[in-house]
Amino acid sequence: MKHILAIHTGGTISMSQDDSGEVVPNAQNPIANPSANLLDQGISITNEEIFNLPSPHMTPETMLQVTKRIKKARKEGYDGVVVTHGTDTLEETAYFLDLTLSNDYPVVVTGAMRSSNEIGSDGLYNLLNAAATAASPQAVGKGVLVVMNDEIHTARYVTKTHTTNVATFRTPTFGPIGIISKHHPAFYQELIKGEVVDIDSVVDHVYLIKAYAGMDGTLFDAIDNDETNGVVIEGLGAGNLPPATLDSVKRLIDRKIPVILVSRCINGVAQDIYAYEGGGIELEKMGLTICHGLNGQKARIKLIIGLSAHKSGDDLAHFMSNAIS
Repeated sequence: MKHILAIHTGGTISMSQDDSGEVVPNAQNPIANPSANLLDQGISITNEEIFNLPSPHMTPETMLQVTKRIKKARKEGYDGVVVTHGTDTLEETAYFLDLTLSNDYPVVVTGAMRSSNEIGSDGLYNLLNAAATAASPQAVGKGVLVVMNDEIHTARYVTKTHTTNVATFRTPTFGPIGIISKHHPAFYQELIKGEVVDIDSVVDHVYLIKAYAGMDGTLFDAIDNDETNGVVIEGLGAGNLPPATLDSVKRLIDRKIPVILVSRCINGVAQDIYAYEGGGIELEKMGLTICHGLNGQKARIKLIIGLSAHKSGDDLAHFMSNAIS
């Protein structure tokens, strides 16, 4: 018998409509019940609610609490862990866990797009699929996984692509690494291993700013202070910025604030291709670090973890630019 711990943190998967028709958190998790088992497959699920938070309420501090609970679950003898989570920030928590947990222990994050009272509610179904995946020997060594809508994605690259559709979670450029049929997972791809970082606390004042046509330095000037610990910029195209931003960005770099560059595009990776003013080649020469393959929110999580592990200088730049971690 495989024993899986389901850690519930809140979100739509733990919500239903109230008498006024508004979707709100339940006092009692509607999917945390004894029926959420896969006994016919030799899998039992133990449910534990540690938060009941809508996902916009999640923070790096609460993510770290989930990491610590998972480490404890491993010592307690559970064969794997499922984390249920609201979908708005699910990808950020999943990637935080991926960077802070050894990938030889199965951890699967899941959620729901429809609350428990709706026809076609997907919460319990996704939970069962996630538990079956966490119990699979093939899940070992693949990092933290995200299971939604019969697909298995890596925490590193999955992202929410639709506001309400149950097929919202996608992995642009690379695709899912597996699928699930009748609660039986099957893997078809491998994820290159990355660096795992052990942290006890998280730094704050790490910002994400999105570039746009006609942008100037106003937003960068607003965070040009001693409290700012790091900045991620979602650049244009392959990783470029309007020239009117450059003086302000340079002042951040001169202040020794790490500035990380990704692309705002949903597909592809940031690269140093263009040498014009504000182009990726010039930005890299200026001191920005190009982060290959991550979106803005993931790069911010990675920067928080790197800084929380006291990485700096070349060590931090390598951590952030390395496409396999």
